[in-house]
Amino acid sequence: MLGFDPGTALTGYGLIFQQDNRLKQVAHGVVRTSSTEAPEVRLGQIYSEVQGILERYAPEAVAVESLFFNMNVRTAMAVGQSRGVVLLACAQHGCEVAEYTPQQVKQAVAGYGKAGKNQVQAMVKALLNLPEIPTPDDAADALGVAICHAHSAPLRNALRKHVGD
Repeated sequence: MLGFDPGTALTGYGLIFQQDNRLKQVAHGVVRTSSTEAPEVRLGQIYSEVQGILERYAPEAVAVESLFFNMNVRTAMAVGQSRGVVLLACAQHGCEVAEYTPQQVKQAVAGYGKAGKNQVQAMVKALLNLPEIPTPDDAADALGVAICHAHSAPLRNALRKHVGD
């Protein structure tokens, strides 16, 4: 399961593997863009690097954090554009994408929808049995999105089958 935490300066990604009830971190990192570049160049870089990540890891499932609306309009627009190119890359690779709000990720990872960033990151470390909290924060957040999907996917699949009957 591959999780993305879209952003303009940093787009985090985190890949996990689930075997039975155990989760294991496979890879994590960020797509980093320069604020000195034009927006279209930055978005092109995000798109290209996300395509590379999808080609390299060929994930079974992809989850993307949805837009957080408690930010200024300019930031929301930039993050929305980044999300758009991540979603486009996923669509072109034939990936089915699940989307989760920040509150859903916090609930799934830390057990509390209003958990602080430090709590969530500490739980990412614990749930994946890592020696330290992944850095930068955006990569840890992306791993949290992947964990959220790992916890939510069985119910989503059961509901999809039930509705399809």
